[in-house]
Amino acid sequence: MKKSYILLFLILANLFWAGNYIFGKFVVAELSPIQLTFTRWLIAAIFLFPLAHWIEKPDWKSVWKEWKVLSLMGMLGIIGYNFFLYWALTYTTSMNAALVNSITPAVIVLFSFLFLKEHISFLHVIGLILSLFGVLLVLTNGHLQTIFHLTFNSGDLLMILAILVWTFYSLIAKKIKNVPAISATAVSVLIGVVLAAPFAIGSGLNLDLSNQAMVGILYIGIFPSVCSFIFWNISLRHIDASQAGVYLNLIVVFTAMLSLILGQKITVVQSLGGLLVFSGVYLTTKKKKDSKAMASP
Repeated sequence: MKKSYILLFLILANLFWAGNYIFGKFVVAELSPIQLTFTRWLIAAIFLFPLAHWIEKPDWKSVWKEWKVLSLMGMLGIIGYNFFLYWALTYTTSMNAALVNSITPAVIVLFSFLFLKEHISFLHVIGLILSLFGVLLVLTNGHLQTIFHLTFNSGDLLMILAILVWTFYSLIAKKIKNVPAISATAVSVLIGVVLAAPFAIGSGLNLDLSNQAMVGILYIGIFPSVCSFIFWNISLRHIDASQAGVYLNLIVVFTAMLSLILGQKITVVQSLGGLLVFSGVYLTTKKKKDSKAMASP
């Protein structure tokens, strides 16, 4: 697959995930974390299976033979991460949650090195630091000293759990190469929905939702849930998990852009932070090409 397509897929995946923060903020006020997680993926499953059958035409028997790994992916990336994310937002501020979430690429780099033995070059480290610095500029509006005055509560600790869950999901997804990406996502989503159903139904689903919440659920169920996961899993089959992880910093930048569209002001410092994030991502994508050149005979 061309590098330009991988770049586009990673950008779109994080753009749609940024929308999850915008719309999720509205929906979580009317649905509990487990109810929102269940409803989100139930909608996604309706789209994923037809898409997988139409685009990939998989041998479903072969796909289901990987049910153990796909079940683990369903528990981690489909249910676990989203549940902890929405649960965290009920206790902590969006700024604290975003700040904690910004360490995700660093965690993925560390775990990729420890468990997948992926090479980390000096240029990769520079790109990671640069993009992380850009994220911090966006989050603090240029007042970096405020980082040391933030208080961490139970919601922040839940975000750390969410990050760990997502890291392991990314590493596991990297190992699945004999199952088509969309089909793997569809099956893992279905397994996740089945596992979450008793808890969501048992907690009492709220069907009396506002129009705003309904629009939010539909967006979350289609774009971040279907499109982002497909784009993310396809990309992980062509680049290192540590490289893909750096793109997660774009979520903050895209969230700022979406806020601007909704009428909120974006400062010069935030714009500068966005440029630093993109610069860091560019340096990280250069890493793989350079390392291949050095490894050639």
